[in-house]
Amino acid sequence: HRGFSPVTFIFKGAIEHRDSLGEQATVHAGGTQWMFAGRGITHSERFPKELVKNGGELEFIQFWVNSPAAFKMGQPYYQPIQLENTPLVEAEKSKLWVVSGKYKETEGAAPANSPQLLLRGELQKDGELILPIPTTFNALVYVLEGGLKSDDQTILTKDMAVYLNDGDNIQLKATADTRFIVLSGEPINEPVAQYGPFVMNNETQLMEALRDSQMGKMGILIEEFD
Repeated sequence: HRGFSPVTFIFKGAIEHRDSLGEQATVHAGGTQWMFAGRGITHSERFPKELVKNGGELEFIQFWVNSPAAFKMGQPYYQPIQLENTPLVEAEKSKLWVVSGKYKETEGAAPANSPQLLLRGELQKDGELILPIPTTFNALVYVLEGGLKSDDQTILTKDMAVYLNDGDNIQLKATADTRFIVLSGEPINEPVAQYGPFVMNNETQLMEALRDSQMGKMGILIEEFD
């Protein structure tokens, strides 16, 4: 990868990570894998042996967070964030885990190289929540399980609502016990060129990324299988 951050929210089960920096970790349910690819990193993700041997359920969402041009060639790093290390904001009938950005007075666990707010949330049936979102941010709310009402929208399981910087908050009310995520951020407003695992600003940079990957400049990872 080069030029962005692959981010993985793990809801059930666990994921093992290994990479060309020598990092190795297993992140369990409720945790987050945050990997800043920067100038280049090679990695693998797999099920833990125990999950394969004993059976079990794995539920996760992975999304890519773009980096501004000024950060695309930065030093890569990997940050495993377990549930117990994720800041939690609790209120009546609601829980919000602040993964990145700042929610009210709570700073997220992962650093950000552009203005953003990434949350994991739970809201009990009939619970209400007002999320302050900067007016310069775009945002989306995705429901993993349950249902939410937001203004005149109903967001059902596996539905997503998109908000295009047209207000300073998002109002939610749960129609059932609900698990959801909020991904929001300020538009970078730069050209985006993407090919496979590379997210850059133009075609020349993509060609350079492909060349560097083939030459091993993004690191070497030798997988070991039992």
